[in-house]
Amino acid sequence: MSSNPNRRRRHGRPWAAPGAAVAIALLASPVLSPVLAPAWGATPHGGPTPAPAPTGQIPELRFEKYVLPNGLEVTLHEDHHVPQVVVDVWYKVGSKDEEPGRTGFAHLFEHVMFQGSKHVGEDKHFAYLQKAGVSNANGSTSEDRTNYFEVLPSNQLELALWLESDRMGFLLERNGLQETFDGQRDVVKNERRQRIENRPMGLVNRVLLEALYPPSHPYHHEVIGSMEDLSRASLEDVKAFFHRYYAPSNASLVLVGDFEPARAKALIEQYFGPIPSGLPITTGTAAPAGAASPTVAAGPPLGRPAPPPVTLRAENRIALEAKVQQPQVFIDYPTPRSLTDGDHALDVTAQILAGGKASRLYRRLVYELQIAQSVSAHQQSQLLQSVFEISATPIAGHTLDEIVRVIDEEVEALRTRRVEPGELERAKNQIEFDTFRSLEAPLAQAERLQTYNLLVGDPGYLARDIEMYRAVDAASIQTTAAQYLRKDGRVVVTVTPNPDAPIMGRVKSQ
Repeated sequence: MSSNPNRRRRHGRPWAAPGAAVAIALLASPVLSPVLAPAWGATPHGGPTPAPAPTGQIPELRFEKYVLPNGLEVTLHEDHHVPQVVVDVWYKVGSKDEEPGRTGFAHLFEHVMFQGSKHVGEDKHFAYLQKAGVSNANGSTSEDRTNYFEVLPSNQLELALWLESDRMGFLLERNGLQETFDGQRDVVKNERRQRIENRPMGLVNRVLLEALYPPSHPYHHEVIGSMEDLSRASLEDVKAFFHRYYAPSNASLVLVGDFEPARAKALIEQYFGPIPSGLPITTGTAAPAGAASPTVAAGPPLGRPAPPPVTLRAENRIALEAKVQQPQVFIDYPTPRSLTDGDHALDVTAQILAGGKASRLYRRLVYELQIAQSVSAHQQSQLLQSVFEISATPIAGHTLDEIVRVIDEEVEALRTRRVEPGELERAKNQIEFDTFRSLEAPLAQAERLQTYNLLVGDPGYLARDIEMYRAVDAASIQTTAAQYLRKDGRVVVTVTPNPDAPIMGRVKSQ
């Protein structure tokens, strides 16, 4: 279990919880999935092909999407090459939906979801999966959504659907819920200690979020929440959170892999169909041989007005000190939300600036001037607002001011001069190749379908996504850099070593 799965390009900062259950690497195989490979030239037994040209054919994630009468969105993607199936459930709720004084609930609730439901005993969820041969099972929470998934032998599809439906419809109808809640709250508080209080520079993320977003913005606070809010949380708070957000009408189910659609649809209807779209207040019993029909009272509509775009009217510099060996700088700019105008151009801009050893910043800072040991740049795309971040670490004997000065020179060059065609095409080709390569594993395919469904309501948005990358030209790079990568519209956080400071860091006294 973790607070956020994907930092690169299409969602926020990751950190996996200790003791995460039964996890394997997503890209375990060097051979591309046959479902995707034929569309762009990979051979079934060869290694990965070179990066495709921007005019090449776009691979297709074939799928079928339908919606149950209770509002549950279902997406099916068949692939019979491996006797394996992925069951991936997303709830459209994350830390952005938390109220002031109630932060950390989405992540805390993710932990509670794994501890059993009315018909699944305490700590039995993973026990069932392990006996069934699970290869990967976990969950994660981000600002925008919470997910739960299992990767099982295909003959265990029914088990996975039963487990997911039981905690959707029967989670609160179980004994010992108070003890489970108290235990998991302590687990999450300890996770916060390990991942923030006792992590080098663990304060940086909070400082950046609070500087980038006003207190009224849904992204103002960290996904894991504050220790004070976690301590104040009550079981009634968690019940209210479940009633509001954990219903079929606020969820999406994706199946990827080796299954027969007719049987899968019948099982989905059997286990999820009886759960009404409102608050899951349940009665009855359920087991894989036949799920009972819970009864429910309708919940209030989920009104979520989108906040206005964040714009900064001046540079905000924040100096931290921490018990670390090397200084580091983080430069963050507010940028457009995922899959909207400017998002793809900024993704390409990040590749041009720091995407590999031939990139502009790496070449100047590391090779030519030899003043930095590392540099990175990312367009961190999210549902409500994105952030373009550049970070770097100097080598001994050089300062953060030197690093920032060179970064500013290279960003200004993008704002004032158009990139050369060859450099632009290399950046776009690399993004396209990375995108296709990321889709090797069935779980990655499921997550991609879910991501597009959350962002635009269309699981099949891959082709359009790639087309928008291909449409990025030199003019759009220059325009977006000029509009968003402004010195008077950014946050700069510097961290310098101090052996007397907390390991997580603190703001320097003036």
